[in-house]
Amino acid sequence: MIYAGIIGAAGYTGGELLRILLQHPNVKIDFCFSRSQQGKLLSDVHSDLLGDTDLRFSGEINAAIDVVFLCLPHGESKQFLKENPFSSNTKIIDLSNDFRLKKNAGDFVYGLPELNKEAIKNAQKVANTGCFATTIQYALLPLANAQLLQNDIHISGITGSTGAGVGLSETSHFSWRNNNISVYKAFTHQHLDEISASILQLQPTFNAEINFIPYRGNYTRGILITAYIPYNDTIENAISLYKSYYADAPFVVISEKNINLKQVVNTNKCLLYIEKVANKLMIIAATDNLIKGASGQAVQNMNLMFGLDETAGLHLKSIAY
Repeated sequence: MIYAGIIGAAGYTGGELLRILLQHPNVKIDFCFSRSQQGKLLSDVHSDLLGDTDLRFSGEINAAIDVVFLCLPHGESKQFLKENPFSSNTKIIDLSNDFRLKKNAGDFVYGLPELNKEAIKNAQKVANTGCFATTIQYALLPLANAQLLQNDIHISGITGSTGAGVGLSETSHFSWRNNNISVYKAFTHQHLDEISASILQLQPTFNAEINFIPYRGNYTRGILITAYIPYNDTIENAISLYKSYYADAPFVVISEKNINLKQVVNTNKCLLYIEKVANKLMIIAATDNLIKGASGQAVQNMNLMFGLDETAGLHLKSIAY
């Protein structure tokens, strides 16, 4: 049995981790750390857990825990680890952006299983990927692996309100978000750097632009992106390229039909649909930003780090309606 701790267990990603780990056959939750909710029942904050657990939020950590998940706001994980050192045997999985980039990574491995599976298996510390970065990379990595990203890449994508975190802001408030849509961080999104780093890992000669326009969607969870590049080969060869690259990826599925967001919400899957229009190749990708884009990916990484079946605890069913 693997004993796990969660730091920042009161937020959206912490809540998703709880839901997954409470059902995981190889995991027992040892503590759920939260300064703001200390002493409260988990179900006082995550009300859907009523009847599933009697655990309470703790203000203390177990430094000798088997694995710890850091679900803290961006910029806080590094400081937390300085102030709260864990055992050298503790495996650490950080869900913030503190260690994703090489310049900040130290001994953290970038945690995209479909890119770095073998390195993750041998890692002591893993930096979980960003949600938009996860979805966009699944659309692009097979092309980078085949050295086909020779021109500027154009991407648009939409995410639900949970992508902004549990803290309220004007643009995550119901009255603003409902029946509304808007562009934010056009061409400057913080996930572009990790996307570029992964492309360069597979295609070191890549030097084109990644043009990304993200949208705020008027729904709660899920990401759908569309990317396109110039492409002169056949659609059959493109599909074969993707199927070959993801042959050992149990959660990445190539769909023969156009996809929609409800197919992936509440799952650890990424669905991909590929279509050729004139001399352009269009790739549509969809994930659940809280699961494959955060907590489910973290559990997938944990499974790899402990030598478990990659899919353990992650056989989740999408919600059709």
